[in-house]
Amino acid sequence: MFQILVRTLILLSMLFSVKVFAESPDYPLGPGDILRIQVFQNPDLTTETRVSESGSITFPLVGALEVGGLSVASAENKLAAALKKGGFIKQPQVTIVLLQMRGSQVSVLGQVNRPGRFPLETLSRVSDMLAAAGGTTPLGDDFAIVTGTRNGQAFRKVIDIPALYLEERSDEDIILAGGDTIYVHRAPVFYIYGEAQRPGAYRIERGMTVMQALAQGGGPTPRGSEWWLRLHRRNADGVVEKLSPDMTDAVQPNDIIYVRESIF
Repeated sequence: MFQILVRTLILLSMLFSVKVFAESPDYPLGPGDILRIQVFQNPDLTTETRVSESGSITFPLVGALEVGGLSVASAENKLAAALKKGGFIKQPQVTIVLLQMRGSQVSVLGQVNRPGRFPLETLSRVSDMLAAAGGTTPLGDDFAIVTGTRNGQAFRKVIDIPALYLEERSDEDIILAGGDTIYVHRAPVFYIYGEAQRPGAYRIERGMTVMQALAQGGGPTPRGSEWWLRLHRRNADGVVEKLSPDMTDAVQPNDIIYVRESIF
């Protein structure tokens, strides 16, 4: 008896959790979602249905109804309006419970350790999905681009990844919706060659200066000079300029630093 009671409480808790989640304005219904629809004082209309690939459901009396992209509350209102407009029920009170969210997935692509599609089973945020994808690779950028659809309109937001964890910026850690895509681009790099200990391409860290970039390359060789540098940088017109940088100048993406041989 006690076990039955415990199982009942767990089931009610799960249904309540799903209901609370479903009522979140941040969760749009999508293909594959399974719904239980009830109309107050009309038990014969109680229906369990699945959102089709086109985003529609089928309900008695009304027929096909488009609900894809709507919140649960909006879907309830739309179905109630359809029942009233058709003259089936004068004052319909519709309740929709989201039973399963099979169709809600988020794609995580680019410079992450485990790219792929991940199920949106809870109120998943950007940090949750990045963790599910194994985090960013060493070559990954500090910014993630989230794209999707909100209220029928194209949605795009650039997320500062380190700020999700280092700063209290909960507004950046947005709640994701089914069909969203998170893309982490390759981090910007600079190049160093000439009389450098370790010539090659390196990731640009935040606020990196020419001095820090030179240190990343191991510093100059005994034949080179840290004060005898040449910087090749493409300007806004696409023309590569040759500059003599100061050590405190900021490094920009695709900069090429040439460590020249000392004249002494």
